[in-house]
Amino acid sequence: MGNFNTSSQESFILVGFSDWPQLQVFLFVIILIFYSLTIFGNTTIIILARLDLRLHKPMYFFLSHLSFLDLCYTTSTVPQLLINLYGLDRTISYGGCVAQLFIFLALASTECLILVAMAFDRYAAVCHPLHYTSIMHPILCRALAISSWVGGLVNSLIQTGLVMAMRLCGHQINHFFCEMPIFLKLACEDTGGTEVKMFVARTIVLVCPAVLILGSYVHIAKAVLKVKSMAGRRKAFGTCGSHLMVVSLFYGSGIYTYLQPVHKYSESKGKFVALFYTIVTPMFNPLIYTLRNKEVKGALWKMLGRGTDSG
Repeated sequence: MGNFNTSSQESFILVGFSDWPQLQVFLFVIILIFYSLTIFGNTTIIILARLDLRLHKPMYFFLSHLSFLDLCYTTSTVPQLLINLYGLDRTISYGGCVAQLFIFLALASTECLILVAMAFDRYAAVCHPLHYTSIMHPILCRALAISSWVGGLVNSLIQTGLVMAMRLCGHQINHFFCEMPIFLKLACEDTGGTEVKMFVARTIVLVCPAVLILGSYVHIAKAVLKVKSMAGRRKAFGTCGSHLMVVSLFYGSGIYTYLQPVHKYSESKGKFVALFYTIVTPMFNPLIYTLRNKEVKGALWKMLGRGTDSG
């Protein structure tokens, strides 16, 4: 019916979960709770990493970036979903859809790369403890963070540009936000060439980081098994285990959605899988890192103690 360049007055209809009306109230309540916990938990981590001197370390520098990313890319999709579930408005303008697609892809791609930086930090801490401070120099940490953000933006620009160049048939999006696989299904033309280009970009952003992370943890596991102290092993496995939990949730759902062929993509299943990387993972990140980390818990109790004393 036209592409993104035709008419800014036209809009898309987000079907969301209207196919399951009996679930909408339940999903609204659960998602609202999860979103509130995401905002509270990730904001708390950012504040703690900023204010507590004990958390001025590379691990928490990257963790604060991860929390900021989770805050932003969850906010890019969840408010629209809540409005959709409440039945107030199911439409989104072409411009709004492009903006949502670009922002979500940029932030999600950046998170993929930030998780690699976090894995490298744990590798340096466990495998090269004597040289850790010299390896994870503040300049390198900032360079890794900046590279992750630039890489995410470039990937999003490429993929969003490819989508905007396609002619689309129809204005009904069978999803709760503007996501890439849905646009490929809406295309009026053969998308074979576009899919190949996107697959290459997704492999670089999803598969390569996942392989690097797994490789770093293989080395970490070998190093930890050489530690004679059981307490030392437990501490190392505990810290790294929390990171692996985040990686498994995020990459597992992301790879399922973005690396399967478009003709095999199920829109109904895709909506529920998308809930994991848009809502569940961002909510669990602060819980995993605070409940399994003595330094973060100590900083939290210290901040709460100060608040109580000052009150």
